[in-house]
Amino acid sequence: MAIYRLSIKIISRGKGKSAVAAAAYRSGEKITSEYDGLTHDYTRKGGIVHTEILLPEHAPKEYADRSILWNAVERIEKNINSQLSREIELALPVELSAGQNISLVREYVKRHFVEKGMCADICVHDKNDGNPHAHIMLTMRPLEQDGSWAAKSKKEYILDENGERIRLKSGAFKTRKINTVDWNDQTKAEEWRGGWAEIVNRFLEQNNIAERIDHRSYERQGIEQIPTVHMGVAASQMERRGIATERGNINRQIKIGNRELRQLRARINKLKKWLDEEAESSEPNLQDVISEILNGREGKTHWQKTADLKTAAKVLIFLQTNGITELPQLQEKVTDIRGLFDDVRAKLNKSERRLTVLREHIKQAEIYREHEAVYTQYQQQKPKNREAFYECHRREIILFEAAKKYLDEHLNGHPLSLKAWKVEDAKLTAEKDNLYGQFYRLKEEVRDVEVIRRCVEQIMRDELRVKRGRTHEAEL
Repeated sequence: MAIYRLSIKIISRGKGKSAVAAAAYRSGEKITSEYDGLTHDYTRKGGIVHTEILLPEHAPKEYADRSILWNAVERIEKNINSQLSREIELALPVELSAGQNISLVREYVKRHFVEKGMCADICVHDKNDGNPHAHIMLTMRPLEQDGSWAAKSKKEYILDENGERIRLKSGAFKTRKINTVDWNDQTKAEEWRGGWAEIVNRFLEQNNIAERIDHRSYERQGIEQIPTVHMGVAASQMERRGIATERGNINRQIKIGNRELRQLRARINKLKKWLDEEAESSEPNLQDVISEILNGREGKTHWQKTADLKTAAKVLIFLQTNGITELPQLQEKVTDIRGLFDDVRAKLNKSERRLTVLREHIKQAEIYREHEAVYTQYQQQKPKNREAFYECHRREIILFEAAKKYLDEHLNGHPLSLKAWKVEDAKLTAEKDNLYGQFYRLKEEVRDVEVIRRCVEQIMRDELRVKRGRTHEAEL
């Protein structure tokens, strides 16, 4: 099934990253960094099915060589905290062939990045594990028409109300930074995400594949459905091998809940439509429903008679509890049920969404704390030892960096609150359980109304049959 996944991150020297090392790893090549003299050899890495570099028209032709391109980037960026590359990772639709996916990525990259002046390094990975994806490394500094690197930003003097430059206490003039390109604008991420969904859906349609993807959340799409959690590669592989995972169990529970919500909504709508058509009739009296349930008891087994008695008692309690004797009153009750259902469903969606976020917060915070010490050691390594330490502790470092990136993006400068998150998780879980209790009570009431409907329809069929019989006798 085609899924939507597009992540954007920055490869920064300030975080101990190297554009040359990243390019070597993603392409499975051996490249030496001229910046620090380290050689990065990933020629034994598997699962790389395609690599290529796409350049804007005015870029130097030699930049088609991966080593030359990224060493040029490392050379022009002087600062110890320089942003070296933007990386976009895309999940590729499994419904398309390898060749189709390569064409898909190539067209997307040309339209959204290369035509805007960026150099793009594309690497497509597929280990035949159901997770084909592409890494796209993009240059962050524009190029002049002569092929030289241009400035990322320029300074602009801030003027006072008289149009004069404002002098600071230091003697310098007050300025602000103006980006020379709009590649870092907040709107770009949404544009790139939407563009990926658009081109994937076009390729799927062109190849007569019914699946579609959407970069928007269920809430933004107007879909009243609880979203499943992202499985990740490891959990997905385990599930394919028949090994149940925590995330897999969560998703299965969510899918069951979504199915039950859809089904109950459809049943309520069906009852509402029937009552809108029948409620003007004052007959039959709903007390007759009880007699209808108990009618025709001759020839029934003891178990059937007992079941009828229980059903009659349950419906009688429902009617008496709600003060219902006629169809218009039942119509009002179903309207109330629908309103309560909508309220429960909205609160469930809100609770489940927050719980999904909270549990990811908790998971990433625990990963962060578990591997923080190893990452601190990694940061303290001398440059000549750093690569070896990284290879020895790759898993811990990757997990820590992913957790740190996640927490930085979601905490907005607020402190990590693992204890508070767990308290909120417990509270919301209790609220969710209470909401599901309300849901199942509504489901029981809907079942009672459905029994009443069947009995009413049977009574009306019987009355119609009697009337037709009388008419027939009169004609004779």
